Amino acid sequence: MPENETDETTPAPVQRVCGTMPVHRRLLTEDRSYAVARDALENRAFAFEQGLETPARTGVTVIPVVVHVIHHTPEQDIGDEQIVSQIDVLNQDYRMLNPDVSRVPEVWQPLVADCRIEFRLASQGPHGEPTNGITRTRTATDTFGMDDAIKFTESGGQDAWPADQYLNFWVAPRLEDPNVGEILGYAQFPGGPDATDGVVITHTFVGTTGTARAPFDLGRTATHEVGHWLNLFHIWGDDGEGCSGSDFVADTPNAGGPNFGTPRFPHVTCNNAPDGDMFVNYMDYTDDAGMFMFTQGQVARMDATLEGPRSSFLKTNA
Repeated sequence: MPENETDETTPAPVQRVCGTMPVHRRLLTEDRSYAVARDALENRAFAFEQGLETPARTGVTVIPVVVHVIHHTPEQDIGDEQIVSQIDVLNQDYRMLNPDVSRVPEVWQPLVADCRIEFRLASQGPHGEPTNGITRTRTATDTFGMDDAIKFTESGGQDAWPADQYLNFWVAPRLEDPNVGEILGYAQFPGGPDATDGVVITHTFVGTTGTARAPFDLGRTATHEVGHWLNLFHIWGDDGEGCSGSDFVADTPNAGGPNFGTPRFPHVTCNNAPDGDMFVNYMDYTDDAGMFMFTQGQVARMDATLEGPRSSFLKTNA
């Protein structure tokens, strides 16, 4: 096998690894306008989460999605069925229609929330042309990093469609970070450059069929990454395994680091007894089969985002 080729029989990572926070920190240091935009959004999110502002959003917000399939081998050029299965999962998870929501521990069931967000593959392209919402790009690059090269045609990827009209969803042949190894996916928080706005996920963690690989074969990597795109942080606050971090959501208990696999309730850290970590939350690091819910507080942050930097998607629903 050539040195730069990926063996498709290689097992999936044992643990979920998300690259969103390293990308966030890089943008904070590189782009002053990003830092300013983030401050403004966090002030808005605080007001929404604290009930100081009331969301004006009504009904269901529909977000058009364009899926850019970047493939190095024929197998990585995933089929339409696999892509549609991913959209179906997003629509279940963001509408609280996922069958496994019944597995949320009883103590947290009153917190489970319908985000009132749905996703549809775009039917119209940037210039009004008909589309199925999928682009396909053959690339000479087998493995991409988190430098956003996959988001530009000139570097072997595909240019974004207008970020105020579409959720750009790049499907990668493989994502890798030199410090941690294989990455399942990453997202760009609201407030960043339009040209790189969206989510990136390796093809083996997209949807529920085709090349999707256990234990990340139920489409929850996209649920997690789109949560970041809507301004949700990891529930442990990204302070390693300390107890000083925060996801800025009051109804998600503080946790002493990420949870992996499929933990048993309760898992107590950071003096959060008796109920412990909310490891069933989509913004933890558990396997796909172990995450089932967003909370009301997280939806308040999404509301702040949809009435702030992503308000263009409300206009498309007017």
